[in-house]
Amino acid sequence: MRGIIVTKGCEFFIEVGNQELVVEIKRKIEQMLGVPVDSQTLSVCGWELMDGLDMEDYPIVTEGTKIDLTIKSKAIPPNYSNKIQIIVKFSARKINIGVDRTDTVRSLKEKIHIIDGTPIKRMSLFFSGRELEEEFRNLSEYGIHEFSEIVVFLKTMNRLRDEPPSRKLSLVVQTSSSLLNAATIPLEMRDTSTVNDLRQLLLSRKILPVDDYLFIHKQRIMHENCSLRWHGVENGDSLYVFKGTVSRSEY
Repeated sequence: MRGIIVTKGCEFFIEVGNQELVVEIKRKIEQMLGVPVDSQTLSVCGWELMDGLDMEDYPIVTEGTKIDLTIKSKAIPPNYSNKIQIIVKFSARKINIGVDRTDTVRSLKEKIHIIDGTPIKRMSLFFSGRELEEEFRNLSEYGIHEFSEIVVFLKTMNRLRDEPPSRKLSLVVQTSSSLLNAATIPLEMRDTSTVNDLRQLLLSRKILPVDDYLFIHKQRIMHENCSLRWHGVENGDSLYVFKGTVSRSEY
């Protein structure tokens, strides 16, 4: 299959075998770009691909999957701070808010609500003319930096929809080859259940051993306290589970 290697300023295709080790893919990149293997970090959806595992251990990597290549460079300057100030602009006023570069769009909305009292459901946030639609993405992923201006549009009450009733979903949880030998686990859950509810269900039924886990839906890491509905999970969808915890790169 072909994967797409994405790095700053460019992207290119690379042939990837199902049983090919991550470190072997790095060697191919070294031959193509001249970047030493030990200077490369490969990741999908913010989750690092480990050298000793092969592509069968990462079922989210399929034909055309984008694999992010990070090249280690010089150390971060000592005066670098992950904290930044941004400007939040309403129709008639502006406020300054201190945020973390890795804060999500959702957490920014929550901060605005705490400071200003604006209901979260009424907010639509825009940066450089682009709506920040994906609430689980962090601010750095949208290119937001020190003194960026975020514009808040307020939805009118008649545009706010009532939450639809809860639905039961039939799901398949797929493990990697290194976890339960690539087991396929059918489940039924309400779409209002959170990812943590899913985790606890699998642990309580002793389907999964006690450990830290990541859940993936459509190549995106799922957030523990958000519902299946919030993640866009539909009836019949597959979710992938891996051992590990989320660790985002600092910008």
